[in-house]
Amino acid sequence: MSRFASFREFYPFYLGEHANATCRRLHFIGSWGVLALIGVAIATGNAWWLLGALVCGYAFAWVGHFFFEHNRPATFKHPIYSLMGDWVMFADVLRGRVKL
Repeated sequence: MSRFASFREFYPFYLGEHANATCRRLHFIGSWGVLALIGVAIATGNAWWLLGALVCGYAFAWVGHFFFEHNRPATFKHPIYSLMGDWVMFADVLRGRVKL
């Protein structure tokens, strides 16, 4: 059972797990990569690019966590909220609410 009753409760925890600026930057780059690879998959009609998108997103994020943040990604305990957090943080960076 999750200790978070809602995503609203989870998101401050998520941001705390991304306090390191390099980790946040790597997440942001990985998210752009995911969007680009999804675009390639759609443009080419080749679904294998979606696997690349998955690898890209997680690879950048996990490098950020293991080498810069020095913690375990929230994906391991809270996969859905963590995925949601990735995209909310991405949007918050674009809006200037989270700094890189």
